[in-house]
Amino acid sequence: MALPKDGCLDGAKITEVGGVGYKELLVMALPKDDSIDGTKVAEAIGVKLPDVGGAIRTILNSREAREFASGALAGAMSKAILAPLETIRTRMIVGVGPRHIFGSLVDIIQQNGWQGLWAGNTINMLRIIPTQAVELGTFECVKRSMAEAQEKWKEDGCPKIQLGNMKIELPLHLLSPVAIAGAAAGIAATLACHPLEVIKDRLTINREVYPSISLAFRRIYKTDGIGGFYAGLCPTLIGMIPYTTCYFFMYDTIKTSYCRLHKKSSLSRPELLLIGALSGLTASTISFPLEVARKRLMAGALQGKCPPNMIAALSEVIREEGVLGLYRGWGASCLKVMPNSGITWVLYEAWKDVLLADRNKPRSLAN
Repeated sequence: MALPKDGCLDGAKITEVGGVGYKELLVMALPKDDSIDGTKVAEAIGVKLPDVGGAIRTILNSREAREFASGALAGAMSKAILAPLETIRTRMIVGVGPRHIFGSLVDIIQQNGWQGLWAGNTINMLRIIPTQAVELGTFECVKRSMAEAQEKWKEDGCPKIQLGNMKIELPLHLLSPVAIAGAAAGIAATLACHPLEVIKDRLTINREVYPSISLAFRRIYKTDGIGGFYAGLCPTLIGMIPYTTCYFFMYDTIKTSYCRLHKKSSLSRPELLLIGALSGLTASTISFPLEVARKRLMAGALQGKCPPNMIAALSEVIREEGVLGLYRGWGASCLKVMPNSGITWVLYEAWKDVLLADRNKPRSLAN
């Protein structure tokens, strides 16, 4: 495409012709001659090529990316240490093998040897790395965003909705940024990583039918299609939202209150371990019946007698085992959740100190 030979037209002022900028037209119009460097000509006339590498570096150097990385590293390290407790806990919750921790431990070793304690650990690692990255990264990001939004709402007023002739102001400033961030973290992590949770549970519960990750993936897809990887998603969300909300709220509240009480700007590793363990214990105790119902639904799907919904699963547990059945496996769960929660927070805060060292000023209670 050539510009008309008309003195009244100034090609330099034509910014677009047919959707293409004039500088791009000039580069396209250059003769195909090896002696001409198109890149240098583009630079001379002011055309800048996109800096993909710079964009990637910007993303990787962002605070959010480093928080996601801290969560992934903390989750992987803690899961590798505590995998045997996770195996025992899952078996006890769904009713596979003995009902006591020591008996379950002996049963696993007799059937599969010591390596049976790490059954499903590969998928556990593949699951926990993105789960912890998404969960902890989302929590930090949403908490900051909510805190900033609430500061703005205090100055400009909260959002309003119109109902007929009435304007109703939504009291969003009363919401806890930590609680909202905890719920968002649970939802995001569940939606992103639920398929891996399904595969991990099937490897743990029925090793004979699902001996490997690849075979489990193929059999689930062949039997149930894509929907099979999201089996039990609704019960999982129902159980996860109160758990993560309570978990993050307890941790942040206890940590902040403790720092204020003792006039500290940061906590030692033992203190973080204790606060993290206490947060995990509280959250697990509150939400444990929902976890039992969720595991019962997933195990029932394998045995061909799946309850139709979570309420039916809870009713079935109470009918068969009484109210205490809702807390079957609670001891094993606490034995796993408390050290896992404490170790994860210690490692997460440690990795944040390392990866955000060039960004963090002296740590304050807001962090």
